Amino acid sequence: MPEISPDLFINSVLGYQKTSALKAALSLDLFTVIAAADGELDRIAEKTGAAMRGARILCDYLTVHGFLEKENSRYRLAEATQLFLSRTSPAYMGSIIDFLAAPEMISLWLEGDPAIFVRNGGSQGLGNIASDNPVWVKFAEAMVPFVRPIAAALAAKVAASPILPRRVLDIAAGHGVFGISVAQAVPQAEITALDWEPVLAVAKKNAEAAGIADRYRTLAGSAFEVDWGEGFDLVLLTNFLHHFDQKACVDLLKKARKSLHPKGRVLAAELVPNEDRISPPFPAMFAFMMLGSTPHGDAYTAREFAEMGAEAGLGKVDVEPVPPTPESLVTFAPT
Repeated sequence: MPEISPDLFINSVLGYQKTSALKAALSLDLFTVIAAADGELDRIAEKTGAAMRGARILCDYLTVHGFLEKENSRYRLAEATQLFLSRTSPAYMGSIIDFLAAPEMISLWLEGDPAIFVRNGGSQGLGNIASDNPVWVKFAEAMVPFVRPIAAALAAKVAASPILPRRVLDIAAGHGVFGISVAQAVPQAEITALDWEPVLAVAKKNAEAAGIADRYRTLAGSAFEVDWGEGFDLVLLTNFLHHFDQKACVDLLKKARKSLHPKGRVLAAELVPNEDRISPPFPAMFAFMMLGSTPHGDAYTAREFAEMGAEAGLGKVDVEPVPPTPESLVTFAPT
């Protein structure tokens, strides 16, 4: 019989140190340096500007946790680290730590008593869904690498449609990558992006960089309060519904249906757990993020999205996982 160990508990309690080590490594650009320094500790320390002792201890810690490999006192990047954390990689996503480990985010879980939001069934106050919350500017600036693969999958799905959309409404557009990706895949598509004004400033910069600024319009304000308009061929509700309870989700879907052309549809990107709510791991664990950061948000199952769609008059609901991302595309269309 294997020995019973407290390692899981202890490692989890010390999880904040892993976050700290990654923040330090990314700030020092450690992973890019290791790739260029042949893994020699003295060169790593020199190029990062770190003390030899500091570089050694950080590199050993990251090796223990699987980010690095070590042989004969030399360090090299693990395969996933090379792909996602070296700035020389086109799939680099180190920037997402600026949002996921921002002080505003960490404070929700580690300052005060986290049992309070468990007892309460959600965050005290409005959490991250407070009006014009500046944390969403950080989200828009930091999270593009994380969403780019699912945005590409969404755009490919739209481009493969028998009827290509001309008018697209991107709700809670954030960085704008979903709408921008659709505009790049469908040359005739014109995008209207809705979000808070400071967030839209980031989206507009991204639209300009993507070369589609002439087809990119913005609408500032709350998705619940602003008039969305009518006659859209496609409404995007990407990574948005999970912030709210099912009633609010139905209200958003009803508003989307009213904004649609009769043959239009709604496309959402969501983290969708299985009915057991413990698999797949990332979507299942995402519910805890919503518990601590929103009053009523959740990670919804395919069945729950089907029920919401039916109640909103969008009874044709399809949920399509998009591996290797943790997300799924959820299509809502009138029956």
